[in-house]
Amino acid sequence: MPPAQDSPQQPAPPGPQVPFRQLRQRPPLIASSLFLFLGLGLTACQPARPPGSLIVGQASRINSLDPIKASRVGVMQALAALGDPLYSIEADGRIEPRLATALPRLSGDGLRARIPLRQDVLFHDGSRFDADALVFSLQRFIKSGTLGFQLADRVEAVRAVGPYEVELSLKRPFAPLPRLLSAIFLTPVSPTAYKNYRDKPLNERFVGTGPYRLAYFSQQQQRLVPFERYWGRRPANGGLTLTTYSNSTSLLGGLRSGEIDLLLSSSLEIDHQLALHRSAQRGEFKEGVGPALDIGFLSLLTSQPPLDNPTLRQAIASSLDHELIQQRVSLGMRPSLRSLVPPSLPGADPEAWPAFNPERARSLYKRAGYCNGKRLSLPLTFLSDVPTDRLFALTWQSQLKRDLDDCVRLEVSGMESTTAYSQLDKQAFPMILINWMGDYPDAENYLSPMLGCTKPQGNRCLEGGSALSGSFWTAPGLDAQLQRSSELAGPERLALLQTIQRRAAEGVPYLPVWVVRPAAWARPQLEAPRFDGSGRVLLSQLRPIGPAASPAATSPAAPNPTKAGGQR
Repeated sequence: MPPAQDSPQQPAPPGPQVPFRQLRQRPPLIASSLFLFLGLGLTACQPARPPGSLIVGQASRINSLDPIKASRVGVMQALAALGDPLYSIEADGRIEPRLATALPRLSGDGLRARIPLRQDVLFHDGSRFDADALVFSLQRFIKSGTLGFQLADRVEAVRAVGPYEVELSLKRPFAPLPRLLSAIFLTPVSPTAYKNYRDKPLNERFVGTGPYRLAYFSQQQQRLVPFERYWGRRPANGGLTLTTYSNSTSLLGGLRSGEIDLLLSSSLEIDHQLALHRSAQRGEFKEGVGPALDIGFLSLLTSQPPLDNPTLRQAIASSLDHELIQQRVSLGMRPSLRSLVPPSLPGADPEAWPAFNPERARSLYKRAGYCNGKRLSLPLTFLSDVPTDRLFALTWQSQLKRDLDDCVRLEVSGMESTTAYSQLDKQAFPMILINWMGDYPDAENYLSPMLGCTKPQGNRCLEGGSALSGSFWTAPGLDAQLQRSSELAGPERLALLQTIQRRAAEGVPYLPVWVVRPAAWARPQLEAPRFDGSGRVLLSQLRPIGPAASPAATSPAAPNPTKAGGQR
């Protein structure tokens, strides 16, 4: 499960990352004089940027722009500017054809899906996009893609049935197919440019169909220029330079100094996000907020004592003061979550998990044999390279001491993200704070990675998504319900999805904590950034306004590559 923010990610389902903060008063925000100092240091003696182009700052280092290597949020954002999906998810949740001209036409048994394609699309190398090009790209992704399982688990075969029509043979009916095909890692690439890279990545180039083409690539900086022969609406700006900065403070200083035109919230410290939010309220910047699709939750190891006791897990679920965490850890920037599905998605049950109730928690701890002179020592692992994770751990530790000290004590320890990810499926953590953002916005892509089980043994999952995400929990018939939910449509599907969530809430293999809304901040000379329904900024719609509308009026400073590099 790759994490939603740009920290180390895993190629297969469930993985980690998420935040924390103490009950004491948070430290004051960084002084404005420091921002000014950083801004002056960053902008001094730098070359002029290309006329009309905009600088996009982020903390995500991009090692490859090949869709078969894509798994990080920052890479997906870049690919969304360089490539086109078959379908797009609009901000209001509607599915719109992009390279396709209509939604898939399904056979009577739901096992074959035909997709008609646009006939006016060129790749950046001038070659034509058609059915053969799409088949080449999808087969390449299935065979070699980091996230290739997303297609391989559902698609038996791909073939062209006409010059501009493809057919997908499905392993079983799959109702969210258009949403899966909106995933930007499925963007087609030119068979001509990639003919020698069928089985290996082409890391430093990208030849797709999007509104920008790649003009320069390094791991710290990528320059995108408008594609003159683009089939759709031309970009509203003269090009983009995506630049990696070493840390959150440098990013914030770059935006304040004018070195950065647009700053993405991915990997930005929570204090800095709050500072920018308040600055936007004062009119100093333009703020855009996307759909909340990144969920943070605790994974509980249900296969070993003491958390193999469901009563004890239910007690823990009632022991977390979500509102306190929202105020003290996320500073109000991350809404509380009591579901495994983001509340904005169809089929979510926003109140599936119990609310904070220390009286109920105490009763359940007593039923499990604690509180009467016996206190549970509850280990929690947090990701040591994610500052808010430590803050969450210390806050919850203090809150439990305040409310339930005679019943439970939280023992916290940190571990670096990459190491934690590699051990998540090895029953290494009694409880760990992780996060997940679906590869496409559908409830199925949240429930299956966390609850799916291909090899159940009673209430224990030996293989499948549940094992990969560290809980090793299942329930009789649950995986069959998950399979069924992917085959249904309409109200029947939504009702079944909610039933699955309530079953999970009763078993408590996970404890939802919060949901993260992506944000972006632009300088006042730009229109406010907008997001699509998949949580990505619409970079091609970034438009200068007023005097900055002319290319010469964009900021004179360009990013200094010597300041770039590194990732959190």
